[in-house]
Amino acid sequence: MINIIKKTNLGVIPIFNFFRKIIQSALPDAERPAIRKMKIYARPEHNISRSQISENALKVLYRLQKEGFEAFLVGGCVRDLLLGREPKDFDVVTDADPEQVRKVFRNCRIIGRRFRLAHVHFGKEVIEVATFRGAAETQNDKQVLNKEGRLLRDNVYGTIEEDVWRRDFTVNALYYNIKDFSVVDYVDGMNDHKTSTLRLIGDPETRFREDPVRMLRAVRFAVKLGFKLDPDCENAMHGAAELLSSIPSARLYDEVLKLFLFGYALQTFEMLRHYGLFQVLFPATEKSLSAEENGFPRLLLIKALENSDNRIADGKSVTAYFLFAAFLWEPVRILAKEKMAEGLPEFMAYQDAANEVIARQVKHTALPRHISMAMREVWSLQPRFNARVGSKPSRLLTHPRFRAGYDFLLLRAETGGADPELAQWWQVYQNADETEQRKMTQPPRKSQNSKSGRKRSYRKRTHNSATSTEA
Repeated sequence: MINIIKKTNLGVIPIFNFFRKIIQSALPDAERPAIRKMKIYARPEHNISRSQISENALKVLYRLQKEGFEAFLVGGCVRDLLLGREPKDFDVVTDADPEQVRKVFRNCRIIGRRFRLAHVHFGKEVIEVATFRGAAETQNDKQVLNKEGRLLRDNVYGTIEEDVWRRDFTVNALYYNIKDFSVVDYVDGMNDHKTSTLRLIGDPETRFREDPVRMLRAVRFAVKLGFKLDPDCENAMHGAAELLSSIPSARLYDEVLKLFLFGYALQTFEMLRHYGLFQVLFPATEKSLSAEENGFPRLLLIKALENSDNRIADGKSVTAYFLFAAFLWEPVRILAKEKMAEGLPEFMAYQDAANEVIARQVKHTALPRHISMAMREVWSLQPRFNARVGSKPSRLLTHPRFRAGYDFLLLRAETGGADPELAQWWQVYQNADETEQRKMTQPPRKSQNSKSGRKRSYRKRTHNSATSTEA
């Protein structure tokens, strides 16, 4: 028994991997998992340096190794380091299960239901630590699929050889080994890096059924990295968009933020429409795009996405609610127009239309309350910009969402949805001093030939006549 036990500072841990490898080696070749020959790229063969890796990530890697566990960097961080980019975060994978990771790090929290993860906290930085996942074929009470074949829960642990096949794309399945600073490649991911190819691991149709969100990830990575989709992956995406309907709307909302708020929103929009994915995320918007008039509303969306990309390129912030407001504006405008034709006042028509459009949209991509409220405010301000007389303009200027509403008015004016003269008036008005603003909002003067003017003239003549008589 001593020969099959591994001792660590945490006590004794059974070497389940030992048995797994023995069993696999005894199987005929036809029954073994279809694994390509593993290739190890030594330190001189790649460009990853420890100086580029987060100090906290290195602490996690070295500590796990010291405790007797295997530990690798994996996923997007390895991919980005190979591409010469700065990773957004660093993910670690290990043969330690989440409870064992928590015993190693007191600053650790375990999260997740679909797949349990350990988060090791270092102030604001969080290093995510995942356990090697087991083979997809291993069905037990820890792995649950629905009738369409989508994974609902997956806490099957395994070896690194099995873990690689549970990842999505080959360029995301490279492992950086802290022991010898090498890159371990089971799926020809390094060659796909060199050819800028985004290729799924395994059969694309099966992988998309397991998790349809992989189609959105394929679009996001292809655009972000400037990679081309592998033909098999591309073919499987055509006609598979409806699989996304089974994904919870809250998860799709998170994916939409990743798609449109990383600086390539316009390219992403075009690619999503190309594969029929956009219509699942924003069905009302897609329907409105089929009824364009002189390029509108498509021009409004394109301009909004261009502005978003330009702001991110300039290091400026982008608000999610503004983009969502642009996506759903045309459905709101069309519905409000119908309600006004039925006799509803303009303000109420837009208010009711906004409520209905948002209620339908949340069934596809959930919108947090603070996002939907901000969208409603931007939309409700649009008809109020038409009032330019009296105290209404000055009150509108103090509205908390005035700037966002004004920017939306400019967007409409630039794309044919509002009068450019109206947008110009508001630009002048908000930059004018108080005296000039009062002049701009005064009602038009009445004609000198008006009835009230004649009365004033008559009284004046009567007064003069009386004065001269008394004299």
